[in-house]
Amino acid sequence: MKINPPSPSRSGDDLRTRDAVARSILENGPSTAAGLGERLGLTPAGIRRHLDLLVADAILEARDPRIMPSRGRGRPSKVFVMTDSGREKFEHSYDDLAVAALKFMSSQSGEHLVAGFAKSRADDIERKAVKAVSRRANKLESLAQFLTEQGYAASAGPRGSGEELCQHHCPIAHVAAEFPQLCEAETEAFSRLLGTHVQRLATIAHGDGVCTTFIPNTANLKNVKDREPLTAGKAR
Repeated sequence: MKINPPSPSRSGDDLRTRDAVARSILENGPSTAAGLGERLGLTPAGIRRHLDLLVADAILEARDPRIMPSRGRGRPSKVFVMTDSGREKFEHSYDDLAVAALKFMSSQSGEHLVAGFAKSRADDIERKAVKAVSRRANKLESLAQFLTEQGYAASAGPRGSGEELCQHHCPIAHVAAEFPQLCEAETEAFSRLLGTHVQRLATIAHGDGVCTTFIPNTANLKNVKDREPLTAGKAR
């Protein structure tokens, strides 16, 4: 990531630390100052100084946490998330030409061609991932590792009555914001790779800090299908 050139008050060490703070949020998702300080071994005053500068540079923004504590004193800690301009500094593979090309394709030839392109891209991801996923017993962890290698900074872990796949970085976020078919086709590819129903809960392209896909345990699959707000392949 390329942060603004140093001023006399910004040393090389400061810039490297600031880059580490920003990258930690990119790879781990929305984080509190306390969580970042613990993760990076920085003092409360030190992490706060770096966060303030990253916010001033429009690389990060502070938000209220989505889940408010039910009890307890004081206000909940702010969480820091990567802004669109911050993500751009991590050298996304998308650009304005891609959006313009898809818009032209849609207007001249119809939405079906955009959907076809999205499926072709998802099929390519699936084709590349299938070998990696088949090598290990834990398909979800294998998929997360493959996606990380592809630039998605992915992780997997337990969540409620199932597991979740988190993609902390999206190389095509701005394009997908214009064309959600890309997210939908990608989610369907994940379902095929994992051999089970999956549910997309959130996407970076639609303003969330992390792309989150829920994979219910087989025993709970029927209940999830009955109450899900988003079907497999449907992103917000």
